[in-house]
Amino acid sequence: GLLHQDCAKIFRGGKSESDPVGVPMQLYRHQTEAIEAAATGDNYVLTTGTGSGKSLSYIIPIVDAVLRGGSGQGIRAIIVYPMNALANSQELELQKFLHHGFDKPKVTFRRYTGQESQEQREEIAADPPDILLTNYVMLELILTRPFEKRLVRAASGLRYLVFDELHTYRGRQGADVAMLIRRLRNRLTPVGSQSAIQCVGTSATLAGPGSFEEQRKEVAAVAGKLF
Repeated sequence: GLLHQDCAKIFRGGKSESDPVGVPMQLYRHQTEAIEAAATGDNYVLTTGTGSGKSLSYIIPIVDAVLRGGSGQGIRAIIVYPMNALANSQELELQKFLHHGFDKPKVTFRRYTGQESQEQREEIAADPPDILLTNYVMLELILTRPFEKRLVRAASGLRYLVFDELHTYRGRQGADVAMLIRRLRNRLTPVGSQSAIQCVGTSATLAGPGSFEEQRKEVAAVAGKLF
C-alpha cells in the first residue's frame, strides 16, 4: 500500500522484448528502507555495494510520485551521473521497466548529457520528460544557456534531485557541485514557494571506518555539505 499499484506492473524481474511481462520482483531490504525513507519527504543517502540495486532505491519512488501526480506535468526528477556511461546504462534500465509491457509509457524519461543531436535537444526542450538523466556539467549549462530556459521552466517545482556515485564529488569538483546544487535550488524553488526539492544520493564507497552509527553520521555530514 506504500506504492502506486502500477509500480507492481512496471517493476518486474526479467523483462525484455521477448518477455515484456516478466516475473514478480522481491525488493532487497535496503531498497525497501529507501522507499520508506522517500515516502517521508526527507533527504536520504543510500550506501551499499556495487551491483546491489542502488538505482531502484530512487527510481521506484520517482516513478511512484509521477504516477500519483500524473505524467506530463513537467520535469519531476533530475538524476545526475558522474559519467555518461552510467547515464546510458540507466536509460536502458528505464526502457526495460517503463517501455516493455505497455503500449504507451506511463512515465517518460530522456537522456540529456551532450551526446544528443540538435534535433533531439529540440525535442526534449519542446516536450520535457518526467525524468531527466544528465551529468553535472550539462546541468550547469542548462542553468546558463538561453536555449535551455524552457527546461528550467519545466523543472520549476522539481520533486527529486538525485546524485549517483556521491563519493566522486570531492575537493574542488565537490565544491563546484555543491554550489551548482545551491544555484539549482534557488532557480527552481523561488522565495515563497511551497515545494521542496528532495535530495537523494547513492554510493558504494562513501561509508568509512567506525561503527554503523559513526558511518551514518559521516555520510550524513558529507551529504549535508553537498546538498
